Amino acid sequence: MTYAKAFTGAALALGLIATAASAQQMSFFRIGTGGTAGTYYPIGGLIANAISNPPGSRACDAGGSCGVPGLVASALASNGSVANVNAIAGGTLESAFAQSDVASWAYNGTGIWEGKPAVESLRAIANLYPESIHLVASAASGVKSVADLKGKRVSIDEPGSGTLVDAKIILEGYGLSESDITVENLKPDQAADRMRDGAMDAFFFVGGYPAGAIAELASQHEITLVPISCTEAPTICENYTFFAEDTVPGGTYDNVAEDTPTLAVGAQWITSADQPEELIYEITKAMWNDSTRKLLDSGHAKGKAITKENAVKGLGIPLHPGAEKFYKEAGLIK
Repeated sequence: MTYAKAFTGAALALGLIATAASAQQMSFFRIGTGGTAGTYYPIGGLIANAISNPPGSRACDAGGSCGVPGLVASALASNGSVANVNAIAGGTLESAFAQSDVASWAYNGTGIWEGKPAVESLRAIANLYPESIHLVASAASGVKSVADLKGKRVSIDEPGSGTLVDAKIILEGYGLSESDITVENLKPDQAADRMRDGAMDAFFFVGGYPAGAIAELASQHEITLVPISCTEAPTICENYTFFAEDTVPGGTYDNVAEDTPTLAVGAQWITSADQPEELIYEITKAMWNDSTRKLLDSGHAKGKAITKENAVKGLGIPLHPGAEKFYKEAGLIK
């Protein structure tokens, strides 16, 4: 055997060993989101991209990935907040997005979790952005207020979604129940399709604006954004203190020129206390580096609202120790 062949063979062997070592160090981290037409899914994709750094990636300072070394994160579509909490509790997801109200109820065994085992292992990685309650009506339906929904065909989203929970609260606050409307349980893109066909009068969606399904619908079909207010329905905010007043700015959707008052809950990134402290620390650190900031700012209209300064605000569940360690180092908590 020549020296050149021996050297080539040794180099190849070393390369195979290095590749095997890299493969062994690779780990996977799933983020449960929501339906593909909502806001959770694209935001989840941005964050998954930001925190990933597969073996063999170019170094961060060389213009490559600035995520956690060896980590491959992925955003998975799901039925939403309730389903995501259940998946974390059952160990089928490492992390997920959930509305602050749903996460708090699950952790404390209250609200919609009353009578069910509390999910005491739930932990927060970050508060992300406000989720606005959208009540979208076809202009042809004549619906101008929540009270006008009586007798109408209304989608309140799928079981397992946070939207369905909040839709029921809003209806109740305005003196309506499910028996007062013709209920459909559809995701916003499906409800929008039905509205285009004249088979749906209104639908609820909870998520950051602009929501893809609503934006697409508004570009093709005349819609009304229906105002929701605790001034009109004070029991909503009296009984459910996690709601905050919010406004969908005029011009967010085609032909909706005026600001629309509504309510919002926080979108939060949650995980399980069983996830390793060092892993969640590194993920949280990657989430808030300068490279991720650029991805969030350019990747989605709601990305600019996701800031480190708001990451620990409005949390109804404890921080994961790994996230807590990062926020203490960053001076955001004591």
